Amino acid sequence: MAAERSAIFSGFRALGLYSNHLAHMLRFHKKHREFYVLTAVGQCFHAYNVKKLGIVAVSNALPEDISSLAADRMLVYAAYGKLISAFAKNKEVVHTYTGHQADVHLLLPFGDHLISVDKDNAVIIWDVESEDTYLQISYDKASFEVSYALLMDSECTTPAVDVVGVGLASGRIIIHNIRFDETLMKFQQDWGPVTALSFRTDGHPIMASGSPIGHIGLWDLEEKKLVSQMWDAHTTAIAGLTFLQNEPYGFVLFVWIFDVAGGDGRLLRHRTGHSAPPTKIQHNDQSGINILSAGQDGTLQSFSTVHERFNKSLGHGTLNKTRAKKKGVTHDTAKLPAITTFASETARQSDWDGIIACHRGFLVTTTWNYQKGSIGAHKLEPERFNKNRSLNFHATAVDITSCGNFAVIALSSGHIDVYNMQSGFHRGHFGKDKAHAGPVRGVSVDALNQLTVSVGADRLLKIWRFKSKELLHTHSLPAAPASSLLHRDSGMLAIALDDFTVHILDMETRRAVRRFSGHRGQINDMTFSPDGRWLITASMDCAIRTWDLPSGSLVDCFLVDAAAVSLSMSPTGNFLTSSHVDGLGIYLWSNSTLCSMVSLRPLPADYEPTVIMLPGTCPSKDADSSEMLEYISPAQLDEHLVTLSLLPDSRWKNLLHLDIIKKKNKPKEPPKLPKAAPFFIPTIPGLVPHQVVNLGVLAQKSTFYLQLENALDNNSYEEPVKLLRELGPSAIETELRALSPDMGGEVRVMQSFLKMISSILQSKRDFDLAQAYLALFLKLHLRFIADQPELMEEAESVSAHLEETWMSMQTLLNQNICLLSYIKSALL
Repeated sequence: MAAERSAIFSGFRALGLYSNHLAHMLRFHKKHREFYVLTAVGQCFHAYNVKKLGIVAVSNALPEDISSLAADRMLVYAAYGKLISAFAKNKEVVHTYTGHQADVHLLLPFGDHLISVDKDNAVIIWDVESEDTYLQISYDKASFEVSYALLMDSECTTPAVDVVGVGLASGRIIIHNIRFDETLMKFQQDWGPVTALSFRTDGHPIMASGSPIGHIGLWDLEEKKLVSQMWDAHTTAIAGLTFLQNEPYGFVLFVWIFDVAGGDGRLLRHRTGHSAPPTKIQHNDQSGINILSAGQDGTLQSFSTVHERFNKSLGHGTLNKTRAKKKGVTHDTAKLPAITTFASETARQSDWDGIIACHRGFLVTTTWNYQKGSIGAHKLEPERFNKNRSLNFHATAVDITSCGNFAVIALSSGHIDVYNMQSGFHRGHFGKDKAHAGPVRGVSVDALNQLTVSVGADRLLKIWRFKSKELLHTHSLPAAPASSLLHRDSGMLAIALDDFTVHILDMETRRAVRRFSGHRGQINDMTFSPDGRWLITASMDCAIRTWDLPSGSLVDCFLVDAAAVSLSMSPTGNFLTSSHVDGLGIYLWSNSTLCSMVSLRPLPADYEPTVIMLPGTCPSKDADSSEMLEYISPAQLDEHLVTLSLLPDSRWKNLLHLDIIKKKNKPKEPPKLPKAAPFFIPTIPGLVPHQVVNLGVLAQKSTFYLQLENALDNNSYEEPVKLLRELGPSAIETELRALSPDMGGEVRVMQSFLKMISSILQSKRDFDLAQAYLALFLKLHLRFIADQPELMEEAESVSAHLEETWMSMQTLLNQNICLLSYIKSALL
């Protein structure tokens, strides 16, 4: 059985993706009088306004990753593989150009034409509107390779006419006059190949050059010398660098303003994500807005689901914070390796550090301060090893108590230590010597700081008393555990084992209550839903599975292109967050059960999940959502059930009290007569004039009256019931009064009305309206009905139908009441 989509989760958006190795493009919007920058991100591109560096548009995704990006005043051009697409309004593809026999790697807009170059040195000039080939030129690759193309108004041209700057792989920069073929000056960059060049156009003769190691050099073209160096402007190679036209701003997705003495630039705005794949993600607080992410680049960052301006980086781990601040991250000899796992608690984060992290291969654990946005005050290391690094022990798991006062740290040596988060002092350890005979794979503290649970490579699960550190319970596991996760509110502990199964242990009864199997690879991470009903797991088999704990079954499963390495469910339950192998982004999956009715059933054994694409960088609706038919509830769920009308109470509840309402609303004074009657009879406006004349008792039979007469012949009462549903209380009373012979009605029509009530009761629909209409009818005509044998006979038939329906309802209600009473009182 194959699946078309996930029943619970649908891709929403990606966070932390801003640019890739391709150079950015700068555009100026004449109407808005504002600069916009375009960056390529995988299969789409982003548009940012330079003023606030806020994202304003995300293009539709292309079938392949973008290999080159260019733009003119109207369109954005993106090359992918052998094809080129033109986008309008930064969103939709309006032109596609086909004709290259090799992958395209250079694009250059040229008026009404587009120049493209592929890897085989073939140059094609296209007519933009017609998509026709205007000219095609091929160069011999043995002679040279086309590596760059520019117009005389691009960032590599100087403010001087006919003068361009050329950066070489040797690090040399040549300023050349192309009209006279004359070299004006040369510079030598010491940081390797020149990756980008740009010139200031605001009156200062300054050229900026980029390098593969992230440095930027500023050169004075009049003095012909290097005037300033911006060290470590980026942690990786600079792909593009642009000065805004007639502005002292430089742009590399870091916006620098050059307004300080000496020609240096200071950072004005920036957007950064991880430069290496994230290893662990976790929501920081109960709002579900901020997501903490630790990456292989050694940084700890926070991403906001609301807006990029709320993102912040907590920096790189280091053993000496002061020295790292002076020398920079690149030259910090005490720099710590990447974070493998961490725990956070917000209860006391305004008073002291609220995050603790383990580093790859390191015994030392570090604390971090979220509010300050930096590494914290403590480096926690047990004294038992006397700082002997040759023992090759390292921290494997951490947890912070719900009060935020204590951190529990598990080691590969089998020890578990407790530290005070405020002072950093050691507050004891579990076990006489060691907590476990082998490496500890997981440790957690319950919500009330009463119990601590740990799992180790010795295949044992142990429950300890948190305060006294004494062992309370030991449970054997069928295989070595890989990790564990405790849902504090429900007391359910999930243990992922090396045999790819997941066991659930109830902390209250200390018994294994569930076992889930189905993964075909190492389980990388787990997360609970906020209510503890679901457990979501991710493994190296590229599957993300959702297990329902009450039923003990798999209710959802889907595959992704790259295995998820970390998962985190939002505390509000609206998003599932994931990070993936070799991926730099953090991906959000919306929980469909919060906004639509989803029927979850156990998946069959032969269920085959399908691959779902990772979300894009802009919020998007599920592709299948538009095709899903909206559920429309039928008028009656089942013929054996009694259905109400769903009309407002004001339409039928006050029918018996209309006389009281009219008495209360009676005017205090009689209406005053007009001074003079109008000469002309007033008319109702419309295409056909209608004179307003009150016929009084001469009025003809109403539509409702005629429909009741017809129903006697065809025995169909749908039309009169439909008409009554549309009338207000006063109009309904008027219609029922008119059925009496005293008001011009007939006994046979009154009999027809009682038959209508019987038909409503038999259909078991509009049960509330039938009761209200019958009550008002009896109130108005009870004495007359008692004197008419045919009406009494029909009334007895209505009474029998009414009693039958009510007895059925009363039986169902009594059964439900008995069941609820049993559930409330029985010991299950």
